[in-house]
Amino acid sequence: MHTYQDMEVKLSNRNGWKSLGPDTAPHRCHIKTGFILLLALVFLLTVVTYVSEFSLKTALLTDTFYEKVLNQTRSYYVVIEYPSASENPTIFLAPNRVQQSPTQTTDISVHHHVAHPSNYHFILDEPDKCSQLDPFLVLMVPVALHQVDARNAIRSTWGNESSVQGKAVLTLFLVGLTGGPEAQQQLEEESRQHRDLVQSNFVDSYFNLSIKTMVIMDWLATRCPQASYAMKIDSDMYLNVENLMSLLLAPNTPRQNYITGNLMWDRPVIRNKNSKWYVAEELYPEPKYPMYLLGMGYVFSNDLPEKIVEASKKVKAFNIEDAYVGACLKQLGIAPSSPPDPSQFRAYLGQYKREDFLRVITTILGSPQQLIDIWKDVKRPT
Repeated sequence: MHTYQDMEVKLSNRNGWKSLGPDTAPHRCHIKTGFILLLALVFLLTVVTYVSEFSLKTALLTDTFYEKVLNQTRSYYVVIEYPSASENPTIFLAPNRVQQSPTQTTDISVHHHVAHPSNYHFILDEPDKCSQLDPFLVLMVPVALHQVDARNAIRSTWGNESSVQGKAVLTLFLVGLTGGPEAQQQLEEESRQHRDLVQSNFVDSYFNLSIKTMVIMDWLATRCPQASYAMKIDSDMYLNVENLMSLLLAPNTPRQNYITGNLMWDRPVIRNKNSKWYVAEELYPEPKYPMYLLGMGYVFSNDLPEKIVEASKKVKAFNIEDAYVGACLKQLGIAPSSPPDPSQFRAYLGQYKREDFLRVITTILGSPQQLIDIWKDVKRPT
């Protein structure tokens, strides 16, 4: 084994120091070889140690970072994004599920069925309502959480019509996720009081109206298949239930594959990225929508919900909910029907005239109080 003194002798000779004598030459060779081997061994050990520590630290860091990200995203909602060439993509928000990636995705096919109700579940439900009441007609009202006044106005007007022309009518409100625990607690209290609320775990937003509509269809298909007809109607609408029932009880009204309302056809798809109704070509490539019914209020035979839900497996979701239902109907090969009297499904009636409201089925109103006032006047004895 070479000592520090041996290395000192080697260095002194390299620097021209006096030789120790003729007998030191063999030793100088051994000293040189040994020193090189020692340096190589030290270098090799250093490299091995560094690589091992770096790999271990990297692995630990990666695992820890991934676990943190995964744990955080489990409590949030995944943004399912269908990007276009613009900086303003259409988005859908869906509850995070085990099979979904915790990051944004640009693969449209992965989330092709984002609107399909199997992605969601009911938080508040009234699963026994239909078995108890056996309704002929179910009125499903998509409504935002904060619209308590709208719900109460409907409850005191057309939503209170439980029997019309001898037929049972059921009215239910559908909401999505709330803004927090306090809002959820208030909603649950409202549900206990009125027993007319259904809540699902999708994010309640304008962009998710297609999801909201598909959840309504799923509830009708799974909780109320015995009903003959159903109606999706917005919370800002006036509804003359008597006139609607007369339409449904008419002998020429179909009992299957029937849907009617304010009919829209030959409508162009809006490609203006600044428009509220913008739809990217990646979501709906055709230049025009198929025939559809305005979402403010359409009525349908209750065999359709299950079929529409099934069709949504094949129709890519986009954010114009009434046109999306039209696309699902096209997939099924079912055409919407024009009502016998199209003037009964009106967007706006303008200045109030009692006789107009006695004749229509639906029209848009300006406020919950206006609904209450008009209802009182329409229902007053003549």
